[in-house]
Parts: sequence; C-alpha cells; structure tokens
Amino acid sequence: MRRDIAARAPANSASRIRGAIAGILGNAVLGIFSLTCVFPIVWMFYSSLKTQTQFALSTLSLPVRPILDNYVAAIQSHMGLYLLNTLRNTAISVALIVLLSFVTGYFLSRFRFRGRNLLYAYFLIGMLIPIHALLVPMFIQLKTAGLLDSWYTLLLPYVGFGLPIGIVLAESYVGGIPRELEEAAAIDGSGFSRTLFTIIMPLAAPVLAAIAIIQSFAVWNEFPFALILITSDQWITAPVGLSTVFRSEHFTDYPGLMAGIMTTMVPVLIVYFLFSNRIMKGMTAGAVKG
Repeated sequence: MRRDIAARAPANSASRIRGAIAGILGNAVLGIFSLTCVFPIVWMFYSSLKTQTQFALSTLSLPVRPILDNYVAAIQSHMGLYLLNTLRNTAISVALIVLLSFVTGYFLSRFRFRGRNLLYAYFLIGMLIPIHALLVPMFIQLKTAGLLDSWYTLLLPYVGFGLPIGIVLAESYVGGIPRELEEAAAIDGSGFSRTLFTIIMPLAAPVLAAIAIIQSFAVWNEFPFALILITSDQWITAPVGLSTVFRSEHFTDYPGLMAGIMTTMVPVLIVYFLFSNRIMKGMTAGAVKG
C-alpha cells in the first residue's frame, strides 16, 4: 500500500505541474489577445495628442508634449454637426426598432396563424443577408421614390436591417413569460393594449435593453449606407465625416483624424462599459427562454 502511495505522488505532482503550465500558457494567450484589443485605442489616444510633425517622425512613440489642439480643431469643424446627425439617427432608429421588435415578437410568440412559420423564417433569413449586397438595390429604390439625401433617408435601412434580430430575440423572450399574467390582467379588466405595454413590456425589459444597445452600436458606426445614400453636407454622419474632414487629395491629418475618432468613440465606450452586463443578460435570457 505504501508503494502505491509512493507511486501516485510523482504522478500527482507531474499532473499539477502540467496543469500549472497549461494555466500559464492560457493566461499568456489571453493577455496577448487583450493587448491587441486595447493597444489600438491607447495608440489612437496618445497619437491624437501629437503634432503632425511628431507623428510623421515616429508613429509609435509617445508625444513629447501632449497638446489638445487636435480636439479643439475637431470640435470646431463640421464634426459637431455630424455627431448630432448620428445621434438623431441612432435615437429615432433604435426607438422604432425596439417598439416594432417587441410588438411583432409578441404576436409571433403568442398567436398561431396561417403563415406564421413562414413569416418567422422570413425574419430569420433577414439576419443572414449581408447589407453590402443590397446597397445598389436600396439606392435605386430610394432614388425612384425620391427619398434620397434627406434627414430621414438613413432611418429606412437602419430600421429595416435592425428588425430581424430584434424580432427573433423578442419572440424568444416573450415566449418564456407565463400567459397566466395576461389572463389575470384580463380578468381584472385590463385591455389588450394596456396589458401589452404596462405588464408584458416591463417584463421584457432585459431583452429590449439588449436590442437597444446592440442596435445603438450598429447605427452609430454604420458607414456604407451613409456614404451612398447621403450627399448633402448637412446630413452626413460622423463615420463618413471622419473620412472627409481630415483628408484631402494629397494630405491626411492623422493626429486630427485620431482626435476625431476618439471623439466619436467616447459615447460608444461609455454606453458599453455602463450596459455591457445588460447585453449579456438579455442575450442569454432570450436564448434560454426560447
């Protein structure tokens, strides 16, 4: 018996050593991956504090004397107007996506009617179609309808492409809410609309918050439709503005461009750090309850 114990001791020791080495290697890989994600943001930030000459001499070195002139120039340029356009598009689009996703998801979850499965499959397919494949058809349709180059032009594709994933998540989540709550509300005299918006909608708040945050990121950073469908300077969005304000035919102001990028990133980063947990909870709850 003593021999068995003695034989097991080296095996256990070797197993612990292998486990420790595997843990160290795993943490090293994750650490390197984290650095590759964080370093570009850090690099853009301290590059935005350089002059054009300092940036040209060395793109990776720290600024000799940090300056805020690039941020002042970015704010004083048209970027302020472009940010307001982006904020307006994001607020209206996300509000419509959340409302329409909830109502449509509720009806798909609660009612069984002819063509229901076909309609649900239609929304699922909408999640698989790449938006770049529809740029030209969308441009032709909006041009024919006279809807190009207006403040509301981008709302149409933003809402259209944001609805499929929102409807699928809402339908999955509402399916996990007990029907007895609606029956009890009906017995108490609550109408359909009141039950829908005062009882079911608050219960679906986690998934609706996840939809709102995901679509906020998508609309805020959207570039192809904003580039193709908008030509007037007064309706340009921030992503498109970044490609024009700091660039000319023969020159690019890289420190100014970095300052503009950081300016547009700050709202997104704040929203992400404040509500990242809600995204995970909403997505997980929708998947489990489906």
